[in-house]
Amino acid sequence: MKAIISVSNKNGLQDFAQNLVDLGFDIISTGGTKQFLEKNQIPVTAVSEITGFPEILDGRVKTLHPSIHGGILATNDESHKNELSQHNIDSIDLVIVNLYPFIETIKEDTSTLTDAIENIDIGGPTMIRAAAKNFLNVIPVIDPEDYQWIYESMKNSKSPIESINLSQRKNLAIKVFEHISVYDAI
Repeated sequence: MKAIISVSNKNGLQDFAQNLVDLGFDIISTGGTKQFLEKNQIPVTAVSEITGFPEILDGRVKTLHPSIHGGILATNDESHKNELSQHNIDSIDLVIVNLYPFIETIKEDTSTLTDAIENIDIGGPTMIRAAAKNFLNVIPVIDPEDYQWIYESMKNSKSPIESINLSQRKNLAIKVFEHISVYDAI
């Protein structure tokens, strides 16, 4: 099982990520989130190790790669499984992302146009939109308030991924699309 984590709000992340590792998840991450996990002795693999490509343009391009999005968007269809295998891509089961703090940034009196532009998230919305589109196969998580119930659902299950039922997944996907809609509108 694989989880990709890329969050600006790290509230509750240390415990949640450790719980995921304890359940058998391999964690993939980038930048500040990866450093946070490493600092807290949580095993993590850099996205660049998965993609074979470094973060570029001062971190503007990290996760926009077929090795990430193929893993998020693949279904259980046999042709998808074959394509993943052909291209050596692993499925990603859990996408934990919250976006750069654009709204908070533009509210600050000291915020500059450059600050605002650099806090427009591109990869995060793309990953969680992909996970929400594929909620039948992937669990999209954007809210730290959901970490505990997700872990509680998973912890006593032989199949942690399947322990999050269709209704719960659908609600998580709806939360993603509503959040992105507000984010984009602002």
